[in-house]
Amino acid sequence: MPVLTRLIPSPVVVDIRTGALDDLAGLLADQRISASGKLAFAVSGGSGRALRDRLAPALPGADWYEVGDGTIDSAVKLADDIKGRRYDAVVGLGGGKIIDVAKYAAARVGLPLVAVATNLAHDGLCSPISILDNDNGRGSYGVPSPIAMVIDLDVVRDAPVRFVRSGIGDAISNISAIADWELAHRINAEPVDGLAAAMARTAGEAVLRHPGGVGDDEFLTVLAEALVLSGIAMSISGDSRPSSGACHEISHAFDLLYPQRAASHGEQVGLGAAFAMHLRGAHDDARLIADVLRRHGLPVLPQEIGFSTDEFVRAVEYAPQTRPGRFTVLEHLDLSHDQIRDAYADYAQTISS
Repeated sequence: MPVLTRLIPSPVVVDIRTGALDDLAGLLADQRISASGKLAFAVSGGSGRALRDRLAPALPGADWYEVGDGTIDSAVKLADDIKGRRYDAVVGLGGGKIIDVAKYAAARVGLPLVAVATNLAHDGLCSPISILDNDNGRGSYGVPSPIAMVIDLDVVRDAPVRFVRSGIGDAISNISAIADWELAHRINAEPVDGLAAAMARTAGEAVLRHPGGVGDDEFLTVLAEALVLSGIAMSISGDSRPSSGACHEISHAFDLLYPQRAASHGEQVGLGAAFAMHLRGAHDDARLIADVLRRHGLPVLPQEIGFSTDEFVRAVEYAPQTRPGRFTVLEHLDLSHDQIRDAYADYAQTISS
């Protein structure tokens, strides 16, 4: 009999709700995750300690490892520390950096990874990619997707609100990224994975069009689900294409050109998405994205994150160099410095009208 469907890499459990951490021990006891209770927890030295004190009594078989930072060295050290200890799984408990380190370490020693996110800063929580700092700046490393995903809305609400805002920008940027993917298909016949594109677009649109705000549990649930779906979309496509286009190229350019001044990832990609939509002539969409970003307290102009117009123009001009081989509206238009400046002036006027 022919295989009429395909297997989709995704977590066996996704638990997004208020109080999810209270049931973490039971979730981890799932036979598909840890029958023995022998687990390696990766946590930060700050907020991670408080969560460890809260969770440790219910997890007597767990060992706890503090992660100092989000570098490749920390990830390798964690892998070396847990190697040969006969754990059933690694649990990354914290923000994006901790989870990225845990993902890489788990992959290195061949163990499944459970992601327990304490904030909603970006869509890497459930993705098959670890973003780690290295000697050359920052690198992307392919890893297996988490076997389980847990997000406790009480914990998310206690985190600084800037993390939620960053996640909003990252989710909404999917809409621009999918437009770039479809452009690459029309111009260069690049294959588009329809399922991955549908999931990423739906995630972005759900956040864009939700009337709630950062303090609203219903909105936080939609945002968390959107970030998880974005990660699964990347697993389906096998790369970051469903969630990364010109918006992310512009953000990478900020990171590389102004490493000491760069804003949060979500702030930069949200701004990049609004500008990229304007570049492709979708002025109503650009205005809608800018309006929603403003409503949630995110920047829509470079001056709002401390960059001049000249610095923004330079970042857009440099952006295509950050992802060689990726085709977006920036590569398609191939604008000169002066043309970018003119386009930005028109963008600033459009979103202000």
